[in-house]
Amino acid sequence: MRAIWNGAIGFGLVNIPVKLYSAVEQSNLDLDMLDKKDLSNIQFKRVNATTGKEVKWENIVKGYKLEDEYIVLTDEDFEAVSPEKSKILSITQFVDTSEIDSVYFETSYFLEPQKNGEQAYQLLLQALLKTKMAGVGTFILREKEILGLVRPYDEKILMVTRMRYPEEIRSYEDLKVPKAKKTKGKELEMAESLIKQLASEFDPGEFTNTYNEELLELIKAKAKGTPKKAPEEKDAEDVDPTDLMAQLKASLEASKKKAG
Repeated sequence: MRAIWNGAIGFGLVNIPVKLYSAVEQSNLDLDMLDKKDLSNIQFKRVNATTGKEVKWENIVKGYKLEDEYIVLTDEDFEAVSPEKSKILSITQFVDTSEIDSVYFETSYFLEPQKNGEQAYQLLLQALLKTKMAGVGTFILREKEILGLVRPYDEKILMVTRMRYPEEIRSYEDLKVPKAKKTKGKELEMAESLIKQLASEFDPGEFTNTYNEELLELIKAKAKGTPKKAPEEKDAEDVDPTDLMAQLKASLEASKKKAG
């Protein structure tokens, strides 16, 4: 893996030099965009909106439109905004992760200690494991200020999870959410029973991306001239969609059969 950020974790007066690595990767099949006429690859070019000519990477700059005029920004400008945040992920508070709604979590990165930072790295890792807490702080990554949650992963390594800022969470006030109605006692009991029947400890190994495997099988079959046909849709259970009690009963029976 290649490091995408070099810096340090600021833990009180202790600085822990670290490298940042992406902890996740896409599992989708790499499908190319082609021209339907001759199956040629589609290319995307950076084109000058005025001249229509392609622009080379070295001639592209970043700018912000202020009062109908673009102000061009250089690498030095970005570094001058908050130079300390560009190199240090400063932990400002420690929290219980159970208090953070999952809507705030984005992607995760592994943290690797650099030379002379191994002992302090282990100190922070062991302290977080013992207190069952996580550190919250900010740093600059790719010209953006990142809100990050530093926590242990698999009890062996520190991980920082990128978080959304509150202003990035949309309001649901405009959505047509039905007002809560009083639920019948029997319906609520059956719903609770269904939840308990399906309850288990979370095991991520039980979930696999089978769509990619099935899509690849279809591609191979099509290459051999034996394309697969879509399976016939199974008839849905004959349950009145407006009869909540009947739906719950059918769900419980289906759950019992699956468990059995």
